[in-house]
Formats: sequence, structure tokens, C-alpha cells
Amino acid sequence: MTKEKSIILTARVISMLFNPFYLPIVGLVALFAFSYLGLMPWGYKLQVLALTYAFTILLPTVLIHFYRRSQGWNLIELGHKERRMVPYVISILCYFFCIYLMELLHIPHFMGGILSAALVIQIVCALINVWWKISTHMAAIGGVAGALFVFGELFNFNPVWWLCLVFVLAGVLGTSRMILRQHTLPQVVSGFFVGLFCAVVGLLFL
Repeated sequence: MTKEKSIILTARVISMLFNPFYLPIVGLVALFAFSYLGLMPWGYKLQVLALTYAFTILLPTVLIHFYRRSQGWNLIELGHKERRMVPYVISILCYFFCIYLMELLHIPHFMGGILSAALVIQIVCALINVWWKISTHMAAIGGVAGALFVFGELFNFNPVWWLCLVFVLAGVLGTSRMILRQHTLPQVVSGFFVGLFCAVVGLLFL
């Protein structure tokens, strides 16, 4: 395997590992780790994580996969700006339904707030995508940074080291997206700050 192929393969692996759909799960794990909600029974926390996984990762991934296959596109072809709207709509509807179920099950508001913040990120990225392609991978990791900042303020812990780790990972992820020629530098940087802003606003005001 040549050096160029190794770099491209590494970039693809990093892009898969930091799939934007993982944002709600990461946010909930952080919430359980850094807040009083971590005192809840493990069984209850696992049920919440399972519900979130089903409607924010599993279901949208399966539906988008079938949509892509029905169109005869590969993953790279699906990444074209004009072909991203249906996947956005699928994921937004799945997020809406997950939030609705959380309300029916009377799951604590702050847990649903993480889903709401992720939903806001999805909607904003979808609206921007009408005119300009933006990186949802970077928006997701920007959302993680925003969530850590909010958790630090609300639950009185110092998130600096965690934020440093997220910034390093964001740099690696953004570089990977550019190596794969899925995004330009402005699209990567804009995605990160859109996610950061939406997460802060969503968690504090929704």
C-alpha cells in the first residue's frame, strides 16, 4: 500500500469513527459523567442510551443506506451538496421522534435538551446546505465542544483539558474531511463554529 493510499484510508476511518450521528450519545455520556444525573441507576441510563442509539444512529443510518442504494450512489456520491437534503430530512425526523418519545416517557428535560441541541445543529446545517455545503462532521464535534462548555458552567467543573482534546480531534477530523475532498477549509471551520454555537444556544435556552 502506497503512502497516499494509507493516508486516504486513515482519513476514511477517522470520518467513520466520528460520524455526526454519534453527537447525542457522546453528549449523554458526558452528562452522566459530569453531572448529578450520573447518580441515576445504571439500568435507567442504559435505557436512555439505547433509545437514543436506536433513533439517532441505527434508524437514520439504515434508512439513509437504503436511500443511497436505491439511487445507486456510493458514499462519496451521496456527499454532493444537492444529494444531501434527503439524508438531512431523514435524520431530522428521527431526532424529532426521539425527542417526542423522551417527552412521553418523562425523561429529564436536560437529557432531551441534548437531543434538541443536536436537532438544531441538523436543521441549521440542512438550511445552510441549500446554498452552501457545510461539514456536518465538524458541526457535530463543534457541538461536543459547546456541550462541554455549557456543562462546565452549569455543573461547576473545569472542562479545559477535555476541550483541548476535542480541539485536537476536531483538527484531525477536519484535515481528514479535506484529504477526502469532501470539504474545503472554510466549510470545515464554519461547520465547527455552527455546531459550537447551536449547542450552546440549544442547551441553555431549549
